[in-house]
Amino acid sequence: MHHLKISVVTVCYNAASTIERCIQAVMGQCYSNIEHIIIDGGSTDGTLAIIEQYKDTVARVVSEPDKGIYDAMNKGIALATGEVVGMLNADDVFAYEHALEDIARAFEDNSTVILYADLNYLKPNGLVLRKWVSGRYKHGMFSKGWMPPHPTFYCRRDLYKQLGNYRLDFGTAADYELMARFIHLKKSPVFYLERVVINMNTGGVSNNSYTGRAKVLFLDLKAMYKNRVKYPLIALILKRLRKIKQFF
Repeated sequence: MHHLKISVVTVCYNAASTIERCIQAVMGQCYSNIEHIIIDGGSTDGTLAIIEQYKDTVARVVSEPDKGIYDAMNKGIALATGEVVGMLNADDVFAYEHALEDIARAFEDNSTVILYADLNYLKPNGLVLRKWVSGRYKHGMFSKGWMPPHPTFYCRRDLYKQLGNYRLDFGTAADYELMARFIHLKKSPVFYLERVVINMNTGGVSNNSYTGRAKVLFLDLKAMYKNRVKYPLIALILKRLRKIKQFF
């Protein structure tokens, strides 16, 4: 069952407090055919010394300056040799030890091109802050503000060759833009794995400035127009409202 290779790309920068937990989360998976690639932005805080301790389990490590997180993800995709690629943020972990096994099983069925699942946001004390239950996708849902949680997004590597990588001109919305392009615009077949696959650790309250928030909204909107999402302004509002629902 373990013949399908999955490449897990972790992008990090000065992540000394979390990178070990992330590497151990990959090591703790029951699935054996995993290629863990770490793209580091040139950390100065001891991150690399921690990664070095795991050099037998981490397949590739690159440490150099980059043009931000999505540039680093693109580097990881370029180095990946697995049939399937997914991203695991430095402060995220798999929610259970059979997560990659379940993902691989879905891809064994050749009709699966893209997979997404559910995600929990954890507070620093380990309790669940928000539950992101994705729900089954039907075409047109992007126009209702829907998107899958990016850390649960896995796809066949050749899809990046066909449809392109993360676009740096979309800033913080690059992951949304890519998923809208792959799923909504290009109508790639998707599979919903109805389980919490990733636990995302929230490092407390994000102190977004108003200008920062406005820019995020603008980039989301730009991504919606680019990928022909209907009624982008309504979709933008609904996308924001969906987040609130996750707290209850």
